[in-house]
Amino acid sequence: MLRDWESQFREWAKPPGKTEKDRCDNAVSAIRNAIKASDKLRVRGVSIFVQGSYRNNTNVRKDSDVDIGVLCTDTFFHDPFPEGLTQEKLRFLDATYYYNQYKNEVEEALVKYFGRSAVKRGNKAFDVHETTHHVEADVAAFFEHRRYQVDGTYLEGVGLRTDKENHRVINWPEQHYENGVGKNNDTDTRFKSIVRVLKALSNEMIGQGIGVADVPGFFLECLAYNIPDDRFGNHTYLADVKAVLVYLYENTNTQEACAKWVEVSGLKWLFLETQKGTREQANAFAYEVWNYDGLGGQL
Repeated sequence: MLRDWESQFREWAKPPGKTEKDRCDNAVSAIRNAIKASDKLRVRGVSIFVQGSYRNNTNVRKDSDVDIGVLCTDTFFHDPFPEGLTQEKLRFLDATYYYNQYKNEVEEALVKYFGRSAVKRGNKAFDVHETTHHVEADVAAFFEHRRYQVDGTYLEGVGLRTDKENHRVINWPEQHYENGVGKNNDTDTRFKSIVRVLKALSNEMIGQGIGVADVPGFFLECLAYNIPDDRFGNHTYLADVKAVLVYLYENTNTQEACAKWVEVSGLKWLFLETQKGTREQANAFAYEVWNYDGLGGQL
């Protein structure tokens, strides 16, 4: 008997319910309380923000951890200056508060509030374990990051340094959020629905032992962002998914066809050596999903 993919996709396309949302909100509140309780961080310019799939409303049920940023603006990172701009012209002072110290102070605050056993320090972020009251939280300590323009204005993002390699990682959460909302509006809300479907498909296929389906959710969201708007908004969710898979497969066969694909922020190329996802991985994912449990053969 053929699987009713349309009904399944419509169910998967829904965001998590109120109970799951409340547990996500509780995690955010708990992290905010932990940071506020720190004497060391209280004297800094620190704020809490939510990023990732929860903020962008692309999270799926039973897979709803929360990505939380702890942003300090006392010190900032920046890209190389455009020609003609210098630190002296912009009147910067050398930093006196450094990232390692800041991350250590965030760790102290989290451990003091939640307990050592509940907090694990990772290469990029802290994992605050799930409880019956709140979902698991990934907490990243960020400095402000600036990308300066020739006229001295700048785009504002966030940056961190990894523990192991001391590499800088730059994210653009506000631009990601705004572009995602725009794409969703332009596709009559189908963009985020189809992203949830792709994530749920990935989860199910991983559970079936299909390794090629193990694709980061952020990467899936970025892939869908690069699909033209007219591939969304068909009469059925099944037609949307198939249109997205066909475009994704055909346009990741060669590097030239997808060389200008970007992350949702529009400020980073999607296929770079430093990125987690690859063109080959995207191509294989589209192929395997199309052939999964009769999906591609259904009308």
